[in-house]
Amino acid sequence: MPRSPSKSGPTLINAALLARWPLPAPPVDGDKEGRGRVLIVGGARQMPGAVMLAATAALRAGAGKLQIATVQSTACAVAIAIPESFVHGLPEHADGGFRATAAAPLLKVTASAKAIVLGPGMIENAGLARIVLAVMESLSAEQTVVLDAGALTVLAQQRGRIPKFPCALVTTPHAGEMAKLLGMEKQEIKQKAARTVKDAARQLNAVAVLKGAQTFISDGSSTYRNVAGNSGLATSGSGDTLSGLIGGLLARGASALQAAVWGVYLHARAGDILAKKLAPLGYLPRELLGEVPALMAAHGRKPTPRRRPM
Repeated sequence: MPRSPSKSGPTLINAALLARWPLPAPPVDGDKEGRGRVLIVGGARQMPGAVMLAATAALRAGAGKLQIATVQSTACAVAIAIPESFVHGLPEHADGGFRATAAAPLLKVTASAKAIVLGPGMIENAGLARIVLAVMESLSAEQTVVLDAGALTVLAQQRGRIPKFPCALVTTPHAGEMAKLLGMEKQEIKQKAARTVKDAARQLNAVAVLKGAQTFISDGSSTYRNVAGNSGLATSGSGDTLSGLIGGLLARGASALQAAVWGVYLHARAGDILAKKLAPLGYLPRELLGEVPALMAAHGRKPTPRRRPM
């Protein structure tokens, strides 16, 4: 892992850093199993698009196999929209979100996933905490969960008594969500973002991503800062694409910290490309994902050319 050359502040994420920290490369003779299984859990009758964005992002990041777990009423539509996925329809509450009884069938699905993205488009109802905590407590040390959106509220409810989960964890809050997680004022978090994200990582025993105009990432020891991106990224669905990118990178073998650093930068740089192609405002989060494969290739380790035999 590249370390900060100075203790004076976070390490800037840029092309040079990523070149020194290349993503795991699949073997040339490998198959889709070698790039890992990712599971996206979320959505609601009113918000089926969130899991679609996250799922597409996971595939664009290079995950080998994709599964989606969403509410029963939208499962068929999601499966048609993303033909590359295997979709599980789970018990649904009258409010359009997951019913608490969805926890049991969901655990059968999570057992085989290397990376789980939990939360995009989930409605905060009485069953949410039971589902999120059941998943987190059932996983192994070889699995990693990305907690986003609705699922983050469950951690906020556990503040002061957050259990130590067996799996690795990545959290992706913006300043408002981080304020609820840590019991702080939103303005204070913005003023002390680098220190806050490091403290959050230690308290949550996680890799913490604090999203904003500048995004900070920390595992409690090393801290990174992203300044790429633009205001066009601040729109509905942008966070879903980011969580999916991180999940896809995890599935293909990146560590939690590496997946967060790469995912944040790829997401931001894709926004910069679209701002130049289209306009600073008005490009769509789903349009970001078409830029990701080329960006990964451009910022990855360049292959060493083979020497011809003499």
